[in-house]
Amino acid sequence: MHTTHPAEPVPAEHRLSARRFALHFAEMVAAMAVGMVALHPVWMLVLDAFGAGSVMDNPYSGALIMATNMTVAMSAWMKFRGHRWRPIAEMGAAMYLPFLVLFVPLALGFISDGALVLWGHVLMLPAMAVAMVLRPSEYAHC
Repeated sequence: MHTTHPAEPVPAEHRLSARRFALHFAEMVAAMAVGMVALHPVWMLVLDAFGAGSVMDNPYSGALIMATNMTVAMSAWMKFRGHRWRPIAEMGAAMYLPFLVLFVPLALGFISDGALVLWGHVLMLPAMAVAMVLRPSEYAHC
């Protein structure tokens, strides 16, 4: 005869409360915004110095550079908050994945450059949320 045991309760220190989730999510979004604003001029300065300022006008490279700006700042914030490298890399992937997926409809002419930027940012948010929900103990201590 096989008996089942109730699932072990998750220790409180490993549970991700809605409040902590929302706060940490907001912190990461704020860090991403700081990264976009602070690092864009650095890219422009470097690219212009090499005569490659038009790289930012290309929707593909521009989107990837923007995702990089957000990822650098968000990753720095996550490391400061005590996260391990694997979840930082997963969250970084959440920054790039929406753009990479949207490159296909952009290349096929189904969406505009502006839609790429808009929907890339919109889709980042659920991608980030999924990364957080998949590792609740990683974000519970924040």
